[in-house]
Amino acid sequence: MARTKKHTELDELLTARNERMQKLQGIVKEAIEEQELIINNLANPPHEAISRGQKLADKVASFGGSWTFIVSFFIILGAWILYNSLTPEGDHFDPYPFILMNLVLSCIAALQAPVIMMSQNRQEEKDRKRSENDYLINLKAELELRSLHQKMDLLLQDEVRSISEVQEKQFKVLTDMEHRLAKLASGVR
Repeated sequence: MARTKKHTELDELLTARNERMQKLQGIVKEAIEEQELIINNLANPPHEAISRGQKLADKVASFGGSWTFIVSFFIILGAWILYNSLTPEGDHFDPYPFILMNLVLSCIAALQAPVIMMSQNRQEEKDRKRSENDYLINLKAELELRSLHQKMDLLLQDEVRSISEVQEKQFKVLTDMEHRLAKLASGVR
């Protein structure tokens, strides 16, 4: 009867340990599910709604900052200057100081600069939002780490308490066995 009581105590200890392990596995599983939600949100960000003007500004900025634009612009300017320099006096439309060409260049620069700035401002806003998201993700990761440290500390404390309980019960069993052996030894003499 005493033996079944000890077996019951050991079974209770093992059951308690299994329950703690299942609890820990549940915590880890919940943390993984939360992280998957965050990863899905980051991998598939919502598409931003941009107006036609913003799309046009982005296209102008991307073309205006490309080598294609620079090369084609120099070709057009070279053709303009060659045509107006080499054609007979009456056929050229913009004679030597090329005043019309300067006016066209000024207009292009005056229109292109604010359009590029609009596109850069939009890009800067996107970068700012991305930085805010990165900060929030880092903050969440730090909080998760703190939470995990606290949980691990609690689990370690619980494990130490459990081990001390097991050792105490083992000590009682050993003491009981020692008393029985002493009785047997004294009865044999």
